Amino acid sequence: MDINNQDDVLVHRMQAMLERVAMLKEHDLYFYNQPVSELRGGARVVVNGRDMGMYASYSYLGLVGHSRINKAAQDAVAKYGTGTHGVRTLAGSLKIHDELEETISEFKKAEAAITYSSGYVTNLTVISTLLGRGDYVFSDKINHASIVDGCMMSGAKFRRFRHNDMAQLERMLAEAPSDVGKLVVADSVFSMDGDIIDFPKVVELCKKYNAWLMIDEAHSVGVLGKTGRGIEEHFDMYGSIDIKMGTLSKTIPSVGGYVAGKKELITYLRHASRAYIFSAALPPAQAAAANEAFKVILDEPWRIDKLNANTQQFLGGLKARGFDTMLSETAIVPVLCVEDNTAFAMTQYAQHHDVFVLPVVSPAVAVGLARLRATVLAAHEPDEIEYAMDIIGEAGKALGVI
Repeated sequence: MDINNQDDVLVHRMQAMLERVAMLKEHDLYFYNQPVSELRGGARVVVNGRDMGMYASYSYLGLVGHSRINKAAQDAVAKYGTGTHGVRTLAGSLKIHDELEETISEFKKAEAAITYSSGYVTNLTVISTLLGRGDYVFSDKINHASIVDGCMMSGAKFRRFRHNDMAQLERMLAEAPSDVGKLVVADSVFSMDGDIIDFPKVVELCKKYNAWLMIDEAHSVGVLGKTGRGIEEHFDMYGSIDIKMGTLSKTIPSVGGYVAGKKELITYLRHASRAYIFSAALPPAQAAAANEAFKVILDEPWRIDKLNANTQQFLGGLKARGFDTMLSETAIVPVLCVEDNTAFAMTQYAQHHDVFVLPVVSPAVAVGLARLRATVLAAHEPDEIEYAMDIIGEAGKALGVI
């Protein structure tokens, strides 16, 4: 590879991104890939030598660093070592994997569960395993990239409906042939906007048009429902989802992904999904940490109450200061900045005042919808939230956002 050969198509393709990154770094506006050097409690971190309040975390219930979860991981390393003997299908399955999948199935009120090496891989492999050419898959316009990639990889006819537009989804379902496989897939809580799928309506439509329903609960476990079990509990509609997908890397402070559902579905995925058959098993420490985290959620329900209170304070306070938080109703709070450069400047001001937020800009979101993607955690205290809102407010006023 000659990186200086401008006639090379691949080099030319890389160059635009490399130039953008270089420009941002030159102006002290590059905030990605910053390493956290120390965790200080559930909601503070040290980054670039500064003690900052963390407002970009997925650890919604503040379980990163929880003593019970840490101990479970340490005990697993002492018992099993740091790795496994291979893939799950062959020599890689450990008792802790079976225990984790049983815990997940009980937590999600499902018959069985299967785990994968990441949430991204879970969506990719499950969708592409279940669907093929001639089938139809229907996806919300702003679903996570892993869902989009899984839909495209499947070879099925890929139909994207406008965000939360159930009328358009129904028209698409009605137009699809009756004798093909049909899957509707959506995030439960949308990762960039913080709003919730119109769950009752999408369930109704799937039943009406004989379509399977897959819901990605990456951002709803620990967030929705009285006990944090997710969207079915939130709407009191247990048994409505055919494929309950989730991650082990957000509220659950580990790594991996899972699907919970009927025993027959899980058995099929164990023997047909390539990411299960050909990927190494979850490391013992990560499986044990995830297993314990589900138990902590049920044992410490105050965390969900605290998260709900903090969400109301943060979301309400930013709105009161004049910010557009779009349609968010969860712990994911977008602060609309419109222009990419404004989002970068807002982030710079916040981080220079020890509030760790991050910008989301095009192409991750549409042009004109650049934002701070802020999150609030159960680990935050009210005075910390007020400080963060004040700093974001100062930045917004200085830059003409409010």
